[in-house]
Amino acid sequence: MSSLTVYTTSWCPFSRRLVTDLDRAGIEYLDIDVDEDQAAALIVQGLNNGNRTVPTVVFADGSSLTNPPLAQVKAKLAG
Repeated sequence: MSSLTVYTTSWCPFSRRLVTDLDRAGIEYLDIDVDEDQAAALIVQGLNNGNRTVPTVVFADGSSLTNPPLAQVKAKLAG
């Protein structure tokens, strides 16, 4: 099971960049498109003061980052 979930949309360039960077870095993640999953959209809004901002990354410990660069995700995963 993946240690992080990435909430994205297919049309967002920031989402595409992050998932491409995660793929290149060999980091496993679950990608959920908030345009296709209303429950996921509500999770993202709850994490972002009512905004549906993507990418939103949620870690196994329940913490999250909004629109983070790869380096920030890697640092959080490293502990």
